[in-house]
Amino acid sequence: MNLEMQNITKEFGPVIALSDVNFRLGQGEIHGLLGENGAGKTTLMNVLAGTFPPTGGKIFIDGTEITDMTPQKSMDLKIRFIHQELNLCNDLTVYENMFLGEEITGRAGVVDKKAEIKRAQEVLDSMNAAVDARSVVSEIETAKKQLVEIAKALLFQSELIIMDEPTTALNNQEIENLFAIMRRLQAQGVSFIYISHKMPEIFAVCDKYTVLRDGKFIDTGLIKDIDEHKATELLIGKTFVDANLKEQQKPGVKEEVLLSVKNLTGESFEDISFDLHKGEVIAVTGLQGAGSAELATALFGITSVKGGTVETKNGVIHGRSILHVMKNGIAMIPCNRKERGILPDLSIRDNNSMSYFTLLHKKLVISNQEEKQRFEKNRAKMEIKAESETDPITSLSGGNQQKVIVGRWLETDADILIMDNPTQGIDVGAKYSIYKLILDLASKGKGILVFSTEFPEIYQIADRCLVMYKGRLRGILNREEMDEAQVMALSTGTKMEVLK
Repeated sequence: MNLEMQNITKEFGPVIALSDVNFRLGQGEIHGLLGENGAGKTTLMNVLAGTFPPTGGKIFIDGTEITDMTPQKSMDLKIRFIHQELNLCNDLTVYENMFLGEEITGRAGVVDKKAEIKRAQEVLDSMNAAVDARSVVSEIETAKKQLVEIAKALLFQSELIIMDEPTTALNNQEIENLFAIMRRLQAQGVSFIYISHKMPEIFAVCDKYTVLRDGKFIDTGLIKDIDEHKATELLIGKTFVDANLKEQQKPGVKEEVLLSVKNLTGESFEDISFDLHKGEVIAVTGLQGAGSAELATALFGITSVKGGTVETKNGVIHGRSILHVMKNGIAMIPCNRKERGILPDLSIRDNNSMSYFTLLHKKLVISNQEEKQRFEKNRAKMEIKAESETDPITSLSGGNQQKVIVGRWLETDADILIMDNPTQGIDVGAKYSIYKLILDLASKGKGILVFSTEFPEIYQIADRCLVMYKGRLRGILNREEMDEAQVMALSTGTKMEVLK
């Protein structure tokens, strides 16, 4: 498919989301679409997918102008859109989700379940997804749900596949499998538009790039003609300084213990022990299935534990409810903001205040003025891009939603912050804002646990790194011992570090 989008403009009332944007894609091309959160990438793709019409501009496919684009017309043109946020029906099976709206039916209009299961399983197996097509979606983990979303696009003979942050929940092996599938389809003439904030992925799989900034076209070209520094400069509009934030800080001295975990054991981990000190940032990492995700939820009281203790300055936490954990000075920024973070039916302001309401609000009446002031304070601190605090939270880009969630928990003034993949789906500029915030909070005496699988992120912020393997703590690396090879060796079980 050859695609040309000319002078695309999209206005939402007074907000100009896209302004005269041009985009070109050739047949069998993998094209990286780059930009910070709110740059207009997803809006441009929604115009192409027929989700809403452009205010101005034209779309040409194989030289023919396409007017009045709708989602059905887009699918008829063999365009498939894999959205950043999961859009599966949890109560349906995997195969039912994959064929939803495009069921295989017999002469009497009856759905041919056997044919659907067979075809769906073939596609899943070709991806090495390890997913049973007959499973109910609610019973599979988030990473598998992401693979099902991708499988939906591969199920039918597509000529253009749009991927918006498709690897957010995938591990390295699953990402490599996805890239292999993309290259195989590319050889068959299928084109891809690939949206990602992960620069290594863009440079690993894309042929060309286009950069948007603030709803405007900035640059396009061959990926081989730029590097990550140049790409980042184009994204944020200023020279990117490759300086490690942690190295700019003065070395800290271990102070009082804020959190002491002793022999903690749960469903997917066992015998975990460590201390988190005042002013310290500890990263916890491991491959998918290592137990780190389960450890994060257990520490916040979301899931139960079988043994061991968790102690703060208030003493051992005996009650394991979330509210009891919060009252002991622990806050958590969860992963997967759509399912666990935002409250989609509420406004930006109400989402911002939710933790405060739960823990600290004592009045009978909520003051709109106070809530407005609370949001404005967090808007400035977190650099949240929002038109009005009364707009729905879903009106914000993914990165700005995440900033609201982080700001929400800062309102509780907790001593200990658990951050589970806090920069998931966030652009490079927003990532550095959050890194700086983490280090600033640590400098003010907070203890912070960051659960992350990205070593560059870990190295930007961590004083120590806890590496998990098969549910156990494989090693603890001090700052001077941290490098990617060490972390990977411990994560894969090839090396055992002396626990400190």
